[in-house]
Amino acid sequence: MTVTMIDSPARMRAMVSSSPEDWQDAARRLWQPMAGMYFFIPGGPDLAAVHTQNFGFGPDAANDEILGAIDDLERADAWGRIERALDMGLRELASANPTLTVPDLKVLLVLGDPTNRHFMDEIRGLSAFGGISGYIAITVWPTKEVLDRLEGIALHELHHNVRYSPGGVVWEPQTVTVGEHVVAEGLADLFAVGLVGEQGFTHFVSQETRTSNAVLHRVGEGLAVTGMQDFAAWVLGDASARLFGATPVGLPTGAGYAAGARIVTAYLDATGQPAAAAVTTPAEEILAVSLSQLGLGMPTR
Repeated sequence: MTVTMIDSPARMRAMVSSSPEDWQDAARRLWQPMAGMYFFIPGGPDLAAVHTQNFGFGPDAANDEILGAIDDLERADAWGRIERALDMGLRELASANPTLTVPDLKVLLVLGDPTNRHFMDEIRGLSAFGGISGYIAITVWPTKEVLDRLEGIALHELHHNVRYSPGGVVWEPQTVTVGEHVVAEGLADLFAVGLVGEQGFTHFVSQETRTSNAVLHRVGEGLAVTGMQDFAAWVLGDASARLFGATPVGLPTGAGYAAGARIVTAYLDATGQPAAAAVTTPAEEILAVSLSQLGLGMPTR
């Protein structure tokens, strides 16, 4: 198993120096190594649009601000830290699951859009995706909070990647449940916490949300909901639901992460397993053990 960190600093600087008419092609070159992540789209997506959809910085961003942020990431050894964290996480997962298929990884770290208020204020400079086997994309703005959490961010996405790799859990977009997504977020956070401590918790989830029984019970009511179109509301919260055109359900940002961490903690405490060992455990099995302990009923469709 190998981790390949894409040389995104050079590619992002090329975007900054591109003329307006060439900027989109430069964005496509930044994302080209990740094109295989979109194997399920006939002909592939427009990778410049993928950059935008992942909250990437736009052609109108202030050049000095973007270049300074790239410098901040380099001074923080962001690429090296992420690679070392992933190597550590891969070893942990392989040790806990000797027969597990662990993929080689391509990892893209890019800068987000500092003018996007949802990205900067609501999800606090972080958008990441690791759910397609072999690929992890991380979009950040280098605040101190984000820089302090780079290892935790990487480990969280790694757990997702291995969970949804061959031999693991099958994610079927039309039938997958909110319960699966919530459990996956809880497992990924606790896996990261096990390796780097409190910095493993996703930082855009407030402490109030993490400990709220009202949030836990409201998420519990949606665990049986199927189909990805509703996941923004139940997992990310109402603000993201509005952004993506989904119906809000009365939840704060990161509610599914908070509920997931409590659900998975109950399961791990009951079984004595670490989150690394539960990487491919079906959500139904985890929910069956944990929900009664938390005073929640099993989800029914």
